[in-house]
Amino acid sequence: MHRFANPKRFLRIAAVVLPWSTALTVALLGLGLYFALLASPADYQQGESVRIMYVHVPAAWMALFVYSCLAAASAVALIWKHPVADLVAKASAPIGACFTFIALATGSIWGKPMWGVWWVWDARLTSVLILFFFYMGHIALTSAFEDASRGERAAAILALVGFINIPVIKWSVDWWNTLHQPASMIRMDGPAIHTSMLAPLLIMAAAFTAYYVTVLILRLRGEILTRKIGALRMTRIQDRQEERTPHMKEV
Repeated sequence: MHRFANPKRFLRIAAVVLPWSTALTVALLGLGLYFALLASPADYQQGESVRIMYVHVPAAWMALFVYSCLAAASAVALIWKHPVADLVAKASAPIGACFTFIALATGSIWGKPMWGVWWVWDARLTSVLILFFFYMGHIALTSAFEDASRGERAAAILALVGFINIPVIKWSVDWWNTLHQPASMIRMDGPAIHTSMLAPLLIMAAAFTAYYVTVLILRLRGEILTRKIGALRMTRIQDRQEERTPHMKEV
């Protein structure tokens, strides 16, 4: 793990991964949208509105997955003081917040024709909304202090506290009576969804994952470059102060 603590080594690895993740994002997204919008059948009850599922469900999966990555990176940063881990957490938070917002928005649009309301305070919806607030809190804390390390530490602690919400979201449909149906993908007896609908879901999930990797690398490169520029500025300021000090002593 410590091999990747060196930003230069990390950037070399990222430069290899980025073209592949970008190509996968474009290819899988195009393929997924084709199957979701054209090749997959309409639902016998929900009709064409079921196609929202191919964005809503993968976005919800990614909201949980990205937060899990964020929490893992925060734990690594707190325990091992890994410099890149802090950057991974900081770069992941806005991406995860976007996925969570998409999941909430598409769920609301999908819920109106299915449930007759845009929003209900059931366990799954409320816990996902709380997840969105955890994301926003993490983003706010990272820039809330003049000392960046203090903000990163506070945000990392919040991320670990917020991880308690992940299993609540996952099993909320089993623990409480909600409008959401029980799990139809990860089941002991296999997925309870037809292959014609399962394939587009998995392709879109893979596309969203590749997109996350691509944007994460781009954001990490920007964060590392920003810190390098900041370090150079601080070095120049210190050099100027050292140059002025002898003159002040002579006076």
